[in-house]
Amino acid sequence: MRIVVAPDSLKGSLTAAEAADAVARGVRRAVPGAEVLTRPMADGGEGTVAAALRAGYRPRTVRVSGPDGRAVDAVLAVDGDTAVVELAAAAGIGLLQTPAPLTATTRGVGELLLAALDAGARRVVLGLGGSATTDAGAGLLQALGVRLLDAAGRDVPPGGAGLALLERIDVGARDRRLHGLAVRVATDVDNPLTGPAGAAAVYGPQKGATPEQVAELDAALARFAAVVRRDLGIDLEGRPAMGAAGGTAAGVAAVLTCSVGSGAELVADLVGLDAALAGAALVVTGEGSLDAQTLRGKAPAVVAARARAARVPCVGLAGRVALTPGELAAAGFAAAPALTEVEPDVGRCLTDAAAVLEELAARTVGPRVAAGPRG
Repeated sequence: MRIVVAPDSLKGSLTAAEAADAVARGVRRAVPGAEVLTRPMADGGEGTVAAALRAGYRPRTVRVSGPDGRAVDAVLAVDGDTAVVELAAAAGIGLLQTPAPLTATTRGVGELLLAALDAGARRVVLGLGGSATTDAGAGLLQALGVRLLDAAGRDVPPGGAGLALLERIDVGARDRRLHGLAVRVATDVDNPLTGPAGAAAVYGPQKGATPEQVAELDAALARFAAVVRRDLGIDLEGRPAMGAAGGTAAGVAAVLTCSVGSGAELVADLVGLDAALAGAALVVTGEGSLDAQTLRGKAPAVVAARARAARVPCVGLAGRVALTPGELAAAGFAAAPALTEVEPDVGRCLTDAAAVLEELAARTVGPRVAAGPRG
């Protein structure tokens, strides 16, 4: 009997890999003879590289610029001519000691792309999410050799605020190896670059921006889009997902050959989820909170949908379940118990999440397997 374990992280408590290991221990307790396959998931942001490494990719550690310019060590994953790069490793909000909404840069992400090229990559999966930046990927482009110039012909300063000075884009000196590089941008948001639903308005406050700074950043992003349209002939405004990771998706789309898609779908392909599901008796997924956001393409919803297509029952485990039974069933979940069914103390659920999740998995999977196929 094959049981697939494919959770996302329980943010603040367990990484996706830690959650998968905890669930797997519970499954093996409940069904000692089962073949348990772990496939930790992610939505394209933090955890994407870890998922690739668990799937057999090799790690490569490089020192790059962090969002405030200080050097950080970041890991990318490589397999043949494919590399997986995670924006959060070089420009994540967790790398900042103090918020820097106007000046935080994606330069280190561009340096990670250069490291991928050095490793022989011709295809890159770029996971966006958890960014500290609102610079439209300007730092990334500058690291790749793209010139973003002000009226005096000088490079614009780092960060989103610097884009207000942008007068001209020169791609002539960009790294020649970028020709023919195919980039798949993985994201779980569909926000446009600018406007009320744009990168600055929606995510700027989370990165420390005041209302005045949000307005400044939105205007700077609009300036970037206007110059891209004039100099490169590419219209970024109004396109879905261009606001991902502070507009980094827009910068990549302006200069590189790329496609933008669901991060969870890309990670599911990356970890070979469909192959794991073939012939499985059950799949167990989950995240910190199963809620309305889950249904908008988060990893557990993607796992449930693929399980349904493979005719495999799917169980979701979560710290919190805020979906109705009807919503869960419509999304493909046969059951979705919360950690509080094992431990009513929410504090302990957070501090001892692995043990509680293991117990919940054992209590949930055992009876379902004993009852035979259903749902």
